[in-house]
Amino acid sequence: MREIGHYIAGQHVQGTSGNHGDVFNPAAGEVTGKVAMANASEVDKAVAAAAEAWPAWAATPPLRRARVMFKLKDLLERNRRELAEIITAEHGKVLSDADGEVQRGLEVVEFACGIPHVLKGEFTDQVGTGIDAWSIRQPLGVVAGITPFNFPIMVPLWMIPVALACGNCFILKPSEKDPSVSLRLAELLKEAGLPDGVFNVVQGGREAVETILSHPGIAAISFVGSTAIAETIYRGGTSHGKRVQALGGAKNHLVVMPDADIDDAVDALMGSAYGAAGERCMAVSVAVTVGSAGDALMSKLAPRVRALKVAPGTDPDAEMGPLVTREHLNKVRGYVDLGVKEGAKLVVDGRDLKLQGYENGFFLGGCLFDDVTPDMRIYKDEIFGPVLSVVRAPDVATATRLVNSHEYGNGVALFTNDGGVARDFTQAIQIGMVGINVPIPVPMAFHSFGGWKHSLFGDHHIYGPEGVRFYTRYKAITQRWTAGMRRGPEFTMPTPGR
Repeated sequence: MREIGHYIAGQHVQGTSGNHGDVFNPAAGEVTGKVAMANASEVDKAVAAAAEAWPAWAATPPLRRARVMFKLKDLLERNRRELAEIITAEHGKVLSDADGEVQRGLEVVEFACGIPHVLKGEFTDQVGTGIDAWSIRQPLGVVAGITPFNFPIMVPLWMIPVALACGNCFILKPSEKDPSVSLRLAELLKEAGLPDGVFNVVQGGREAVETILSHPGIAAISFVGSTAIAETIYRGGTSHGKRVQALGGAKNHLVVMPDADIDDAVDALMGSAYGAAGERCMAVSVAVTVGSAGDALMSKLAPRVRALKVAPGTDPDAEMGPLVTREHLNKVRGYVDLGVKEGAKLVVDGRDLKLQGYENGFFLGGCLFDDVTPDMRIYKDEIFGPVLSVVRAPDVATATRLVNSHEYGNGVALFTNDGGVARDFTQAIQIGMVGINVPIPVPMAFHSFGGWKHSLFGDHHIYGPEGVRFYTRYKAITQRWTAGMRRGPEFTMPTPGR
């Protein structure tokens, strides 16, 4: 049985706690490996290695740090097929989707390549007579990232390149469900020229997370996951004096106006609701149809959902693979059962899907509900599976209020051909990421990603300029050279601008 360990101080390290978790091939439903579950002592070793490496790495000129990012970019591009295959083997998503995940992570590495420019401060000559002022941003020290199973390389790459390029050392605690790609990333970072100890991987579960939250040697924590855990991470980390950004759950809506291109809207819903089996924090799980758009949409959407090609991720014709674990499969199936009980109309039922040769796999067919109402739990809760709910609204004002009243504020999309409606919608909607005729409005790497309300805990969004601000401290410097002239003490408020 393959054993998956840690990566500390530039070396692969086997676990010493004696505790392991199962890693599955979701398509076959079989255990393919055992991942070590770190204890507090193992986390402490990773922190110690990072702390030892930090002074030299922080003193490394940003240009040289950027050159490591350039080499990492090249290595990721050359190894992207291998990385995608590792992801598919443990997560289950189709290979094309796994390749797209690598690409979105690569884009953040590209952003980090420009860190010498991004870290430039501001300078003012002569703020007062003989006085100059400027600002700089300096790294925090040792930082940590706790990342989810659904994007085992993309989300770490939303954190790691920016943190490292800013001069920090990083400890990654990946999901124990698909941990292998994190170790391959560690190898590529070392090949790119990153000094030993600057990047470390600690596998594990609750004990590893709790140790990271309380460890005095860790200055900041980035987290992406469910809202309940995000809030726990935020409160646990900040209670120990750490800077924390914690991105939580979502219930993303796609509003379809009567004047929208219905075929375009259906294509958008198919990809955004059922891609990666719905296991995306940006998955569209609610379609809000306005007026006459409801019947037109459903007449075209339901046949497409029934025809969805569900197969192992390695099948080149697959549009959707399995869910990540049997426990998660059962959870999602339970929500479909609940929706029927609550009175929603189950137009497409994927619960009985069976694939010949993969009877033990964690497969669920696409599910589609109509006549869903805001009081139903299938509308309120984040299901995180291939389940799309359709809610009908009489007008765009009602649809806007519906979206704004939900506890989550991650992403929303509007499909319309009316520019005035789109402009008003973007101003009125209380959501962190908005798409107009774009179903999954994930910002490019030189912007920043994050939601509002219970989709984000902390003040900073992730990657881009917000990521740089999160991983650095701002310092303002005011300087005067008196050339031997003494002015004596001044007891009034300093006002150099006079």
